Amino acid sequence: ELPAYPDVPKGLQLLKENGFRLITLTNSPLATLTAQLQHTKLTGYFEATLSIDPIKKYKPAAETYTWAAKQSSVDVTGALLVAAHGWDIAGALQAGMQAAFIEREGQSLYPLAPTPQFTGKDLIEVSNSIIAHYK
Repeated sequence: ELPAYPDVPKGLQLLKENGFRLITLTNSPLATLTAQLQHTKLTGYFEATLSIDPIKKYKPAAETYTWAAKQSSVDVTGALLVAAHGWDIAGALQAGMQAAFIEREGQSLYPLAPTPQFTGKDLIEVSNSIIAHYK
């Protein structure tokens, strides 16, 4: 049971307050994600939690991101993935999503993958960039 990064609650709150729908997508079993969100007290920020369990396609497979968008009743091009893993960003962009990369220590973008629309040092910075762009 890992703690959330200190910037995560504030970053999620900024997005939620500004009308963005927040949905999780994980390669982990749904029970693992649910327990982690409860442990970190982040459950209330998300309208839905999605796991790849029903489709058996691990991220970064493009089909996973298009499936998640469909489950959320959103066109994949209207969805935006926020992540701190270069492989996740690359998969989302390949599927046609927009993406925001959190520059956590030890993480980097794939050099041959497309560039995400947003980057920032933490979720607060990324959230503010997203809000400024769309509002």
